Amino acid sequence: MFSHQTGRLRSALVAAVLCTLSIAADASTFEIHHHHPANEEVISAASQGGVLVRDLPLADGGFQRVLYDAPPSEPRGIIVMFPGGADDIGIEKDGVIKHGDNFVVRSRDLWKAKGYGVVLVDAIDHESMRGKRSTAAYAEVTREIVAFAHEQANVPVWVMGTSQGSIAAMNAASHEKGSRLAGVILTESVSILGASHETVFDAHPDDVHVPALVVANKDDQCWVAPPSMADAIAKSMRNTHSTVIFVQGGTAHSSNQCASLSPHGYYGIEGEVVDAIAGWMEHAGA
Repeated sequence: MFSHQTGRLRSALVAAVLCTLSIAADASTFEIHHHHPANEEVISAASQGGVLVRDLPLADGGFQRVLYDAPPSEPRGIIVMFPGGADDIGIEKDGVIKHGDNFVVRSRDLWKAKGYGVVLVDAIDHESMRGKRSTAAYAEVTREIVAFAHEQANVPVWVMGTSQGSIAAMNAASHEKGSRLAGVILTESVSILGASHETVFDAHPDDVHVPALVVANKDDQCWVAPPSMADAIAKSMRNTHSTVIFVQGGTAHSSNQCASLSPHGYYGIEGEVVDAIAGWMEHAGA
């Protein structure tokens, strides 16, 4: 269930999201909080409606593999998506993804149906990204990824992360200057220090100057990403306008409460969550 709290996005977001959700058997509501300012190797290629896999060369000799999945027609925007966990989703040269449970991977068809292109980010050299996402070195990598996204179409580019991936998205947003990013979306963000030894608060939230959205599932039981920290995350981005959307629901396909196929990964409520985020993006100018 979603529960709604009146805010500045009331008319725009309710029209964009609830109109879509009203056809569902279960009536849904949502709750919103607002916070105001205080040489590259092409592996495979495709155009509109296809997939492009590319290895972006890095200064240290490694590579960053990304996959661009285009909508059937000209995109209205492109979302760079940072998965959670170790981030090794296993993008193959032909575009096949070996590990597809993560929310940002599972939801890409929903985003394409709304007209958005999706850039999926794999782990650097297939090594775990835990403990590396908030670093200055990784901020440089995110710049290359955002530049790649801009090469695909002259449209707004957003960054989105889920769980540990929200640290990467925050780092990308805090290091982007000018108008290269339309906004940042943080979902089920890691805000309590755990085994990775970093949280979104280590990724310089006070340097974020683009519109920001924090999404938190009230039923998320993952101990490093409690929904009670959502407002604190939004307030930490004190130099921009930030919004919090609380959602509720999902089912558990695993005993691991931090797994992708659980409320932490919006398992079973992907469509509602995508609708809510898309409504905010439309209001924010996508």
